[in-house]
Amino acid sequence: MPAADSSDRLRSLLVVIPAYNEEQALPGTVADLRRNRPDADVLIIDDGSADRTSEVARKLGCSVVTLPANLGIGGAVQTGLMYAHERGYDFAVQFDADGQHVAAEIEKILSIVRDGHSDVAIGSRFLSNASGFKSTAARRCGIRIFQLIISAAIGRKITDSTSGFRAYNREAIQFLAVDYPCDYPEVEAVVILAKNGFRIKEVAVEMRERQAGRSSIRPLHSVYYMIKVMLAILMTVLRPPKLRRAESAEVVSR
Repeated sequence: MPAADSSDRLRSLLVVIPAYNEEQALPGTVADLRRNRPDADVLIIDDGSADRTSEVARKLGCSVVTLPANLGIGGAVQTGLMYAHERGYDFAVQFDADGQHVAAEIEKILSIVRDGHSDVAIGSRFLSNASGFKSTAARRCGIRIFQLIISAAIGRKITDSTSGFRAYNREAIQFLAVDYPCDYPEVEAVVILAKNGFRIKEVAVEMRERQAGRSSIRPLHSVYYMIKVMLAILMTVLRPPKLRRAESAEVVSR
């Protein structure tokens, strides 16, 4: 699907879907988007899948970028944001391929950046008025630890730093297209954005359980994963900011 020309659409929207071996989940995910966001262009980033992810995505009428190898979620999302920047999209929404995110909830995060209240909006499962699936008990424990570390690092409370349901305005798209973390991107990106003065807001959203496939994070690797994320956060905190848009980012839970 080609990007909309600026003369045809005042504010264009690209939904970026990183996908690794998601041929089973993609039809339902794309159908949900078509029903609820017919105004959006849909881009599938096939992150070196071994299944028919690219083929299924093309049959569904999506634009597809097929990566030659598995780069991980960071490389896939950055590819999507580079695509959005190069084609002049005003807004981008990061959306999971596995059916966990609900297309009807996109407006909640998109409206925050579209109306100029924030540069980045994160859909949170853990704000007081959020409903739906919250993840497993073990992962909730890990997310709570990340919440404490990130909040201390940036001086603001973030309840769901691992959420991959996000909306970006054009300035955030441009910045992340060049500087996006690859190892533990969702968590590190919050720190990078905050250090560089971007306004970040969280919005309560509903999420579902994964509809097909399985997560790349295995229980046996969870402790190792958490230790590496903590080290990555520390290194990110120590890095000097690349922009000086503001002395600190505004991070507000909504």
